[in-house]
Amino acid sequence: MRNLLILAGAFFLLAAPLRAAEEGPQKLIGDESDGSRAHPTHLLPLFGEDEEGKKGGKIDPSVDPSEEIIQPFSAKWTCGSCHSYGLIGKGWHFNAAEPNVVHGRGGQPWIYFDAETGTQIPLSYRPWPGVFRPEQFGLTDRQFVRIFARQTPGGGVGERESEEPAEAVRQYISGKLEINCLSCHNGDHGQDQGGVTGYAVQISRGNLRWATAASCGFASVKGSANDMADTYDPFDPFEVETAASGRKTPPGVTYKKSAFDEANQVLFNILREVPAQRCYYCHSNVYMGSEKAEKWSSDEDIHLKAGLTCVDCHRNGIDHNIIRGYEGEEDVSSNPTAAGFSCAGCHLGQDSSAGPSAGRLGAPVPEHKGLPPVHFERLTCTACHSGPWPASEPHVTKTSMAHRLGTPNVTKTREMLPHIASPVFAKQADGKIAPHKLVWPAFWGVLNDANVEPVALETVTKVIKGAFAKERLPLSGDWPDLTTEHIVQGLTALSSAGSVEGKAVYVSAGKLYSLDDEGKLVEEDGHPAAEPYLWALGHEVRPAAQSLGVRYCTDCHGTDAPFFFGSVPVDSPLAAERQRARKMADFQDIDATYAWAFAFSFVFRPWLKIVALGSCAVLAVVLLLYALKALAGVVKVLAEEN
Repeated sequence: MRNLLILAGAFFLLAAPLRAAEEGPQKLIGDESDGSRAHPTHLLPLFGEDEEGKKGGKIDPSVDPSEEIIQPFSAKWTCGSCHSYGLIGKGWHFNAAEPNVVHGRGGQPWIYFDAETGTQIPLSYRPWPGVFRPEQFGLTDRQFVRIFARQTPGGGVGERESEEPAEAVRQYISGKLEINCLSCHNGDHGQDQGGVTGYAVQISRGNLRWATAASCGFASVKGSANDMADTYDPFDPFEVETAASGRKTPPGVTYKKSAFDEANQVLFNILREVPAQRCYYCHSNVYMGSEKAEKWSSDEDIHLKAGLTCVDCHRNGIDHNIIRGYEGEEDVSSNPTAAGFSCAGCHLGQDSSAGPSAGRLGAPVPEHKGLPPVHFERLTCTACHSGPWPASEPHVTKTSMAHRLGTPNVTKTREMLPHIASPVFAKQADGKIAPHKLVWPAFWGVLNDANVEPVALETVTKVIKGAFAKERLPLSGDWPDLTTEHIVQGLTALSSAGSVEGKAVYVSAGKLYSLDDEGKLVEEDGHPAAEPYLWALGHEVRPAAQSLGVRYCTDCHGTDAPFFFGSVPVDSPLAAERQRARKMADFQDIDATYAWAFAFSFVFRPWLKIVALGSCAVLAVVLLLYALKALAGVVKVLAEEN
């Protein structure tokens, strides 16, 4: 019996790890709420990262820097004590480069632009049709982070190990760009994302290890990792002191001692519900007409003015699998609540045994009186309710991610690259028409078979900038006025330099330019690589009283209504091509002539109604006369019988 008990105990001891593995990683104390909506207190010790990338010691701001280096605190090791950092790192804001992620419908790309080389190219690690992966453009992860990570919460490719030896050395000096939890969740007004010494500037200086501390509000960072030699060791006090005595300042952090209590803990104002102002740093939009727009001249999204905030709809759990909010997302998303937070999900609700769900968060249930049902089959809700009111041409649009809004020394001119146009009403993959933002690609490439691959940035910079060195650039940040001679010059330089394998081409204005055997320029219109990249817009949402069609059907179906007949200008460094434009109907797979003929019928519809009502009145009178005659006949017959 004793032996059986020992065997049973051994079995349960061996089975316990297997059960734990089946159930998944053990949840930490901050991974699961107990249901309280009270504001949690975060009084925490700070931990840095050591030279091996592991958890360092507890940070004490009062140590002697000549004996021990004061390290920047690490959100990974500080916040990760209570929250599963690895699980968070698989969320939407961090998983763009993950191969096994379902990326859903196309979203906003990162746009690399350079007026000197006539380049404007959409990039993304997500495999959306129409974008190029950064490595296709010759960008390593580290280069991508240096250019674009200014408006990200860190993580993702910023934490991947550099494979090239030279970059691995620089990564040791600058550190990795770990997830900065404070970018979103810090309720302190001192959170500095775009200040002159804040998060974005630290990334540009190569101070990736120090970026989180520099933005927190109770620490300051000076120096630049980019200025340090390859032999510099940021963990060696002697080297730090030696570097500090020279002309270039090594990166270093200074903490406000008043932020620490007697146990060297810091009180963080951590917010579970991320405030809209934090979202705005990466997700602001500026829609311009003929003049530069100001914040006070346009209205905010109706949901925000009604008291909601971004995360009321864009929800997520500890996995940070945030809801994007588009129709059909539930078919590809693993977030079980995705269906309930689209436009229809909130306003119309879904049939459920749990009870009615229409009108969530006070959303009015729309009636759409008199609107033909075909509109719901062919249009998204955003087609009528989102973005700026359509004009004869799409608005010049600036976004935080494309134009680094909110960071120091931003060029504020209307013409500043990259050039984004919106709203462009185009058909989505699901067949519905929705408003989109649009960017025309312009880049130097190589044609192999029918595919076009962009030439690496390093090659373009070396060859094309040399060929265009005498070209003057507008101070506004706009395109230079290039001609076809410039394109011939650039293609010739690429081919003669022997730096490309294949046929050198240039993509711009919806065309593919190449040289024939005699060196003459050949233009191919409509090549897939030259088509504009579009991504659907969802904000800002207008109230029902400002929706398309609220005045009359001719808001969309007029013979000159922008919805079908707006003119979408072609954007290009080539001055001659900027005179061209495409009709909005071209992006909807609709025959513009048919659309115009249908719209023209609305001109006569008021007359038709008058004629129809008049005809009905005449028929009523005729019927009344015959009814009276019939009544008279009946009365006469009855009188004769009597």
